[in-house]
Amino acid sequence: MKFLAFNVRPDEREHFEETAARLGADIVLRDDTPSLGNADAVKGMDGLSIITQPVSAALLEAWAARGIRAVSTRTVGFDHIDLAAATRLGIAVSNVSYTPHTVAEYTVMAMLMCLRNMKLIMRRFDAGDFGLRGVRGRELGRCTVGVVGTGRIGAWVVHLLKPFGCRVLANDVRENPEVQGLAEYVSREELFRQSDIITFHTPAVPDTFHLVNRDTLASMKPGVILINTGRGQLIHTEALIDGLKEKKIGAAGLDVYEEEADYFYEDTSDRIMDDDVLARLL
Repeated sequence: MKFLAFNVRPDEREHFEETAARLGADIVLRDDTPSLGNADAVKGMDGLSIITQPVSAALLEAWAARGIRAVSTRTVGFDHIDLAAATRLGIAVSNVSYTPHTVAEYTVMAMLMCLRNMKLIMRRFDAGDFGLRGVRGRELGRCTVGVVGTGRIGAWVVHLLKPFGCRVLANDVRENPEVQGLAEYVSREELFRQSDIITFHTPAVPDTFHLVNRDTLASMKPGVILINTGRGQLIHTEALIDGLKEKKIGAAGLDVYEEEADYFYEDTSDRIMDDDVLARLL
């Protein structure tokens, strides 16, 4: 079997090479992004490994014409792949399945950092300022936390919040028995109205596109904290920036961004940022 991996980072190469040797597979490692322009590179391959870059129907068609039978994304999410086109073309799609603890712990860390003004504290520490002016935070146990999406990750976030003593609200299309007794299921509108902190753990589908927008922000508490370790498309970035400027949003803890494909895992420190929206957000 022969495979090609796109967007391979230096820290991934050793793992790819060890795994290929163990399985007796041939693998070609590339650091560029898949596109129609480099589609000929997949000739002779049985399958491909990708990361977060969008894979359209046109790209899948180009790969299928060159013999590709399988595409695996090195992510839990797979909404960047046109699954309908893959099914039509007979291309199998797979993703990784890692423990929900990883993202759930990161989520709670982001909540605590926002509540305790840790970014400001760390900046001041680097400058030798050990004063308390403006850095006193809030206790998580005194907050109402809204968890949007209670799948494996969202459910574990609920479990991790329990020892803090905070009130937890939950919303999902299906109630998860694992969080019964730990969280109260309410409508999305009610969750937005009551929560001091809102964390998002839903896939990017039409119903969740721009869950946070100017209208929904208007219904939230003044100073609401937003945490997004899910998908960038869940939050309208322009509305987020306006909410931060107007102090409607007290803090935002983000691990994702709407237009993140050009930045994921890249070192951009040596070039001028040409994304004005991201520059403003930063």
